[in-house]
Amino acid sequence: MMKEDELTFEKLPLAVAHLIKEVNELKLLIESDKKATPQERKPIGIDKASKLILKSRSTIYEYARKGLIPCYKTGRRLYFYEDELIAWINNGKRKTHAELLDEIHKEINYGKNRFSRR
Repeated sequence: MMKEDELTFEKLPLAVAHLIKEVNELKLLIESDKKATPQERKPIGIDKASKLILKSRSTIYEYARKGLIPCYKTGRRLYFYEDELIAWINNGKRKTHAELLDEIHKEINYGKNRFSRR
């Protein structure tokens, strides 16, 4: 480690390299700490859920009643977890025209290869 009184203009590149190394080590420690400690999941209410998924409260109540949205009920109150709502949104992704065409081509090629081997 360098001491403050040792820093000169000639040693500046070495000092900068040392600082970069230290910053990278700190980044690694922070990232490993994030992975080591699980994130605490806190339930959110219907108002936050409504803002998160851009649906009205009545729509969310209807989805919950039909079992279409991940939720938890305590008494008369509904609770949600943000990560579950985001996963729910992602699972509802519609495929683009290009993705559908690509899937069709793969199925056609799979069928051709499958039957031509016999």
